[in-house]
Amino acid sequence: MNVVKTKLDGVVILEPKVFGDHRGFFMESYSKKTFEEAGITYDLIQDNHSLSVDAGTLRGLHFQTAPMAQTKIVRTITGAILDVVVDIRKGSPTYGEYIKAIITADNHRQIIVPKGFAHGVLTLVPNTHLLYKVDEYYAPEHDRSLRWDDPELNIDWGWSNPILSDKDREAPLLKDLDNNFIYGENV
Repeated sequence: MNVVKTKLDGVVILEPKVFGDHRGFFMESYSKKTFEEAGITYDLIQDNHSLSVDAGTLRGLHFQTAPMAQTKIVRTITGAILDVVVDIRKGSPTYGEYIKAIITADNHRQIIVPKGFAHGVLTLVPNTHLLYKVDEYYAPEHDRSLRWDDPELNIDWGWSNPILSDKDREAPLLKDLDNNFIYGENV
């Protein structure tokens, strides 16, 4: 497995070894041993699966506050996404900065989104299935969103009118965010 670092500390892209032939392919999407050898030691406790039927569906930017914050390991099994991760750790040298990555069923990439980061995906094709492992259970009282089109972030999603939930449409801006992440303290 190849681990590609990004400008956001702890946010990495995983490129697994894929063995293909005329029948298709085989890959290990998760191996505790392989992950630990790469320094990835999260205690993953739950798998989540979402389907976005339409291209242009935007989910995010989501996170859970401490102490119920989640690390996510995200991949697609069909379709393609633009994956966006934003540093929301107050005091971080990269606070308010983001990275984007294309994650597809064909490139087999995965992305690790640690605690202290907001995460969003935009589906690029119809019928995109997203799988992600987490290290903490869903806690509605800690569930938060960051406005996907916050002018301070200036994220180019490449889509002019995405399909949004009411929650995402009404999410607060970074400057108004209910966020208890402090760089180096609680993540």
